[in-house]
Amino acid sequence: MPEHTRNEILIRAPFDEVWRRTNEVERWTELFSEYKEAEVLERDGDRVLFRLTLHPDDDGNEWSWVSERIMDREGRSVRARRVETGPFAFMKIHWTYEEVPEGTVMRWSQEFAMKPEAPVTDAWMRDNINRNSKVQMALIRDRIEAAATAP
Repeated sequence: MPEHTRNEILIRAPFDEVWRRTNEVERWTELFSEYKEAEVLERDGDRVLFRLTLHPDDDGNEWSWVSERIMDREGRSVRARRVETGPFAFMKIHWTYEEVPEGTVMRWSQEFAMKPEAPVTDAWMRDNINRNSKVQMALIRDRIEAAATAP
């Protein structure tokens, strides 16, 4: 059975600003703390193919993969998937954005399964994704809110 995660955060900024900043993949190193590099490989309208590279882990390994992201601004959602799956059997991500009086609620839902030979279990990865999503979402919130209130 695939694993699922769902995390959300309120960003006190208008939808247009949250949408723009979170969909500028080439600038994700400014929003996320985990990415060393974010390289756009191909862009075709609302579809972007890109490579993400994490900062080296404690053992000096740099993990990298290619993902595809399809943005639907009118529907206020983004669908993404890993093209190079690495230890995952598959990874699907759905981001949604909801305008509320206080700003924008951003939600991340992920569905995935690990390959049998992966070094971690599905449950371990679920817990890791949930823990890391909270950290990254808080950073994104703080950075977008700071930029939205800057003179």
